[in-house]
Amino acid sequence: MNNHEAIEQFRDAMLDSIGYAPNHIIGDGVLHRIKDDNGKLNGAYVLHLDGKPAGYFQCHKKGIKQTWKMAGNFIPLSAMQQAIAKAKYHQEAEQRQKNELAKQAESARKAFQIWNTALDATDSHPYLIAKHIGAKGLRIGRENTLIIPLYNPERQLVNLQFISETGGKRFLSGGKKKGCFYWLGEEETSVILICEGFATGASLHNDSNLLTVIAFDAGNLKDVAIAVKTLSPESEIIICGDNDASGVGQTKAIDAALAIGGKYLIPETMGHDWNDALTAVIL
Repeated sequence: MNNHEAIEQFRDAMLDSIGYAPNHIIGDGVLHRIKDDNGKLNGAYVLHLDGKPAGYFQCHKKGIKQTWKMAGNFIPLSAMQQAIAKAKYHQEAEQRQKNELAKQAESARKAFQIWNTALDATDSHPYLIAKHIGAKGLRIGRENTLIIPLYNPERQLVNLQFISETGGKRFLSGGKKKGCFYWLGEEETSVILICEGFATGASLHNDSNLLTVIAFDAGNLKDVAIAVKTLSPESEIIICGDNDASGVGQTKAIDAALAIGGKYLIPETMGHDWNDALTAVIL
């Protein structure tokens, strides 16, 4: 068995365990984050091809992490074959990055066009009523979807989130999300809150009147926290995580807080976010 067969064996193990795997697996011993079937960066893997192939893969959302070692006899590639394979991996990675940047640029262009032609949302939207919050600067799109802008740390509009009347959520295809955010509050405060979703952020802002930054999902909390800390180094930052049954919200909130030397807060009730917790207090 050679390196190519080892990669295929590794891919098969990923598919059997977490249910998805990337088309291109790189055996360079480096951590690679990967998207699940829903296009979210919930997975990761590390594969070593020096010596007998081994590594691990995981799915954060499913709570699965599994080590892997190649089965069978292994015949390593020659030094020349390894150099060719490595060059091919880097070439493919560079091309994928170019393609991704092109898609992000097109999504940013589309986001700008949609956002600047959309009408302001009102507090009477069914989703806002259900969450007991106001529109807070959102706009309205086709089929009465709420539109929330995503900005990069340079405050450039790069993506949009759409929320249906019943709470279904989606982003522009190919748009950048990592490290991007939306915020509530015009003035920088000595304490800044960071949370996952818009409804959670709106409830936190209403309750505290503090600058509140929305990261859009648990996996983006750490990147947004680092960006906010860079922009506001003197402010105290508190990560307001969700109390997920899976433990993902809590884990990601703690990771984000540790990354910036900040604090974190989790609602007491399992399955609640801060919109649930603060709405329960109001009601």
